[in-house]
Amino acid sequence: MRKLLVANRGEIAIRVMRTAKKMGIKTVAVFSEADRYAPHVRFADEAICIGPAPSNQSYLLGDKIIEVAKNLGVDGIHPGYGFLSENAEFAEAVEDNGLLFIGPKSHAIRVMGSKLAAKEAVKKYDIPMVPGVDKAITDVKKALEIAKEIGFPILIKASAGGGGKGMRIVEKEAELASQMTRAISEATSAFGDGSVFIEKYVSSPRHIEIQVMADGHGNFLHFFERECSIQRRHQKVVEEAPSSVLTTELRNQMGIAATKVAEACDYVGAGTVEFLIDAEHNFYFLEMNTRLQVEHPVTELITGLDLVELQIKIASGEELNIKQEDLRINGHALELRVYAEDPLNDFLPSVGTLNRYKLPKGVGIRVDNGFEEGMDIPIYYDPMLSKLITYGKTREEAIELMIKAIENYEVKGVQTTLPFGAYVMRHEAFRSGNFDTHFVRKYYAPKILQKEHEKDARIAAIIALKKYFEDQKILRLPIN
Repeated sequence: MRKLLVANRGEIAIRVMRTAKKMGIKTVAVFSEADRYAPHVRFADEAICIGPAPSNQSYLLGDKIIEVAKNLGVDGIHPGYGFLSENAEFAEAVEDNGLLFIGPKSHAIRVMGSKLAAKEAVKKYDIPMVPGVDKAITDVKKALEIAKEIGFPILIKASAGGGGKGMRIVEKEAELASQMTRAISEATSAFGDGSVFIEKYVSSPRHIEIQVMADGHGNFLHFFERECSIQRRHQKVVEEAPSSVLTTELRNQMGIAATKVAEACDYVGAGTVEFLIDAEHNFYFLEMNTRLQVEHPVTELITGLDLVELQIKIASGEELNIKQEDLRINGHALELRVYAEDPLNDFLPSVGTLNRYKLPKGVGIRVDNGFEEGMDIPIYYDPMLSKLITYGKTREEAIELMIKAIENYEVKGVQTTLPFGAYVMRHEAFRSGNFDTHFVRKYYAPKILQKEHEKDARIAAIIALKKYFEDQKILRLPIN
């Protein structure tokens, strides 16, 4: 491969380009009018504007991106995550136009893109699944029969999507009809498909995912797990690798199950198999994400591997040159998604200008960043500014380094999830490893964070006052 187009923006575009440049591959960036002066545009060897700010007029224009790629003599297209990364039609069109798609084949994307189709595909592999129905329903009466059979609480989920859209927890019978209507409406709006299904709601769940990699030569590997249980609105904010609750035996069982899921759809490339773990450490297949994950850096740090490099090599037809027995977990890594959101106001997006934006630096600190000082936060896209990652020999070391990194991350002009990240790192439930996906609901309230803000402000004021008095003493010293 000589030239690669990255069909994305922000930190993931830069992340992919860094590896491409390391491999001696020329890079092409595409950008919307809102991103004309974005760092990923300058980082690339070539850059082309593909349309106005809204993503449906720019980053989602698959045909236009392919046209740009062909005109510039590109060999392959990397979709990053989001946008067109899990669009089977786009993947197919890329290959139909004689280009390499840095991702799985369209068949795998289609199968795993539907939660119901995914469950059907993995049935014969004897992989544990949460009790529920294996077909879409819209009839409330039928839903009630199923709910009574498997027992409340239940979970209504959209078949066609993720990110918490079209998802409703129903605690009792009286709530079912209204929650079904809301879930179907939200799924239709978000994915153009109102199909929903019902499964047993797992209490005290932990969200554990397994990184898999497969080549076109029949090799399927797993690169261990990531813990993704710290979430808001069913979306991840803090991730880590490895998980603090998995035993070696359970890790192996889940790893084998994940590779079987990949085999079930003839998977090629990097993918992630997601599981829920209940309070008794039983695990259940949730879904497969057919792309590189936001949180892939924590896996890279504990394995010493470059997942993007492996993606590119596999797409180019190369065979994996590592075996499962070669892989080892070394140390511990944490990731905080730094969103332009206000944790004091229900994590709502915070729009504004980055009047101050300085990244933390140091051994064991990695920042995958897509912004710089002086930039405005576009309202058109996901509000993630960067990913703050720390690595240590132990979990405790990685946590302390994360706290230090957050303290040295300077952002003014918008609110971010940095204070929330510090709150998580310092909380006893997180530090002890005794937490689940309900961490925010159980332990977090804006007023708690506000009190910590006020406490930090008082300490800062005392330190500043002390420094002032010390400086005054120095100024008053007699001159000999």
